[in-house]
Amino acid sequence: MQWYVVASLLTVLTSSQGILTTLSQSNGGYKYDYATIPFLAEIFKLIVSSIFLWRECKKSPPPRMTTEWKSVRLYPIPSIIYLIHNNVQFATLTYVDTSTYQILGNLKIVTTGILFRLFLKRKLSTLQWMAIVLLAIGTTTSQVKGCGGASCESLFSSPIQGYMLGVLSACLSALAGVYTEFLMKKTNDSLYWQNVQLYTFGAIFNMARLFADDFRGGFEKGAWWERLFNGYTITTWLVVLNLGSTGLLVSWLMKYADNIVKVYSTSMAMLLTMVLSVFLFTFKPTLQLLLGIIICIMSLHMYFAPPTTLVDLPLKSTPVEVSVDRRTDTDS
Repeated sequence: MQWYVVASLLTVLTSSQGILTTLSQSNGGYKYDYATIPFLAEIFKLIVSSIFLWRECKKSPPPRMTTEWKSVRLYPIPSIIYLIHNNVQFATLTYVDTSTYQILGNLKIVTTGILFRLFLKRKLSTLQWMAIVLLAIGTTTSQVKGCGGASCESLFSSPIQGYMLGVLSACLSALAGVYTEFLMKKTNDSLYWQNVQLYTFGAIFNMARLFADDFRGGFEKGAWWERLFNGYTITTWLVVLNLGSTGLLVSWLMKYADNIVKVYSTSMAMLLTMVLSVFLFTFKPTLQLLLGIIICIMSLHMYFAPPTTLVDLPLKSTPVEVSVDRRTDTDS
């Protein structure tokens, strides 16, 4: 399967994720425990990967699977980074408002490019760096609201701790993605074997989070496994399947493409979500959204198009043959 097909599917699924989550609400809230969604998504990814791995093992030759502990012990690290990242996100929201938080989140586009270059030693051209910066500007532009009701000064009125935590959150998000790509490409192991390891630890850490929530709440609502499916509807299950399928596509991109493709997919998904929200919800289109979409499309073309289509190279001049009359005066 070509990477751009997977990236397009990821864009569609990621954009529908927010819409499905909104549709799963009832009277502006959730009747189900939202913390159970990531856990069930990890279980879904683990089951799907295990089935594909089982099918691979039945073939000849069998897939490559590294089982040494020095290799397996590396797979919990992305889950640990994401766990820290989630806590930093909540801490950031205590200092900044939602709009500022969304704009700070776009920094992960640039930090992903920087860590992509530093840790994976992947060289980016000047045009590609410009495209990445344009992508960050485009997504930010689409999220900026007018300065009528909510003053634009609010973007710069938050405490310095909020901005520092926002930058840290962007760095952690990029680090998790870059490290996962390093892990997936470190060996020639089967993608599904690598997924099984990643999602096993992911399920364990999400289960630990559910236990921690119960302890903090004093088990007032009972144990998490007793209310695991409480309030679930068809739409809620679609949210789980969507989140799980998105994770499987991301792991494929980490193995066979790279983080920059993933960043573009998720950024385009955000814009697609905003466009679809115009037709599905009460979201009103703005000039900023239109400008953001145009900038992001320009960035997409600038990053992935062949350099020869971006720069008009001068045509090579064809040398003109000059005939020289070598006759001497004595010949005339």
